[in-house]
Amino acid sequence: MAKPQMHEPDTLDDTLTLDRQLCFAAYSVSQAFNRVYKPGLDQIGLTYPQYLVLLVLWEQDDQMMKHIGEQLHLDSGTLTPLLKRLEAAGIVRRQRDPEDERQVRISLTPKGHGLKEQAAKARHNVACASGRSAQEIQALRDELMHLRDSLNSFLE
Repeated sequence: MAKPQMHEPDTLDDTLTLDRQLCFAAYSVSQAFNRVYKPGLDQIGLTYPQYLVLLVLWEQDDQMMKHIGEQLHLDSGTLTPLLKRLEAAGIVRRQRDPEDERQVRISLTPKGHGLKEQAAKARHNVACASGRSAQEIQALRDELMHLRDSLNSFLE
């Protein structure tokens, strides 16, 4: 894949201002999402990263830990303690795969399944707070995913 051409701004000072940084805009939006999600997730005893793990498992239960990490773009050093806390809270179960003991399977407990409806309320609040229609949210999400994929492919 050909590398895109960079368009140089007028001066170095124009380039290195905080308000011109796409990365800072994305970072600050991420922080805002966390602040808006927090009250709803606090009510059900979840952190935002734990919520993301549950989203993966609600979509398809009983997955290899490695697969969850790939979907969330998290390494095992980050994911393992997160899963241990979810297991201690009785939300997921971690088991060695009987076919390959090196692999760990993660599945939801009944309590983990039961959190789905409550979590949907937190997500609904975030959608309302965005001030955007469902179609606008989807279009923005698609654009961000495309940007992520472009940035990742640049490193390959």
